[in-house]
Amino acid sequence: MIDTHRLMIFRAVVATGSVAAAASTLGYSPSAISQHLAALQRETGLRLLERVGRGVEPTPAGRVIAGEAAKVLDELTALGSTVSDLRAGKAARITINSFSSAGTNWMPDVVATLTDEFPDTRVRLRIVDELAAVSDNRPDIALTVRLGKPAQVAGYTHHDLMTEPYVAVVPADHELAARTTVDVAELEQYRWIDNDTSHGPCRQAMLNACAAAGFTPRFVVETTDYPSALRFVARGVGITVVPRLGATDLPPGACALELTNPTPRRTICAHIKDAESYSPVVTRTMELLRAAAAPAIRRAAGPASHPSPPSGNAW
Repeated sequence: MIDTHRLMIFRAVVATGSVAAAASTLGYSPSAISQHLAALQRETGLRLLERVGRGVEPTPAGRVIAGEAAKVLDELTALGSTVSDLRAGKAARITINSFSSAGTNWMPDVVATLTDEFPDTRVRLRIVDELAAVSDNRPDIALTVRLGKPAQVAGYTHHDLMTEPYVAVVPADHELAARTTVDVAELEQYRWIDNDTSHGPCRQAMLNACAAAGFTPRFVVETTDYPSALRFVARGVGITVVPRLGATDLPPGACALELTNPTPRRTICAHIKDAESYSPVVTRTMELLRAAAAPAIRRAAGPASHPSPPSGNAW
């Protein structure tokens, strides 16, 4: 049996990069931290850390243990919250996974409404982009993105919420800024801002469209999220391509154009845990998510093939 307290200490050492820093953070002496680490290595039979300069780094085995420890400790934290809720008479709870752009644009209103309508229910939201997280932490609802056929997850039912196009975001003083549409091939000559260094499906849809147009984007800046990339665009560093939902709140100095020939698209879907599908909180959450997606669905079904953007720079 592995001691979870030692796992917590090991995780702190990995996060801080040294025994001394972990000791300061946790309020232990460095010798006590070292003793716990030695005991954990005896328990696992593995060498978990190696010295690098004045600090320490996890060995390959240590990185695996640290990752698994994070999952275990997170679940223990969740269990502690559940115990507290039960003591307080709050037996109901819902856990939702969401990817970042839906988490930013949809989930604040969704969570606020759920908290208001179900005051005795604890709402837990995780912002995670990987579909694998559904199998790992088993949320009640998981919002994911797909490009092809729906992924099947054991114990879950899949529902599509909407399919949305991507847009090109350019500086407001860019030579393309006065236009409403642009062919993907026309973007080859410009500098690009990458907006998803995790190389997920959302980025792949953009790369697929560029490949169909015969080129690979010339990235000059790599960022991890849409808001960061959009701010580089607003400063005139380059252009970027994001799903329309990711361009909801453009910073001053940036504007969005529809993409054509081809138009990359992604489908936003929800995976609902079968065991919770009749829960009133889950049912209400899905109603709220469909309502959040409805404006984009109406826009996509509009009569104009190239609708003008609303006032301001945001779609």
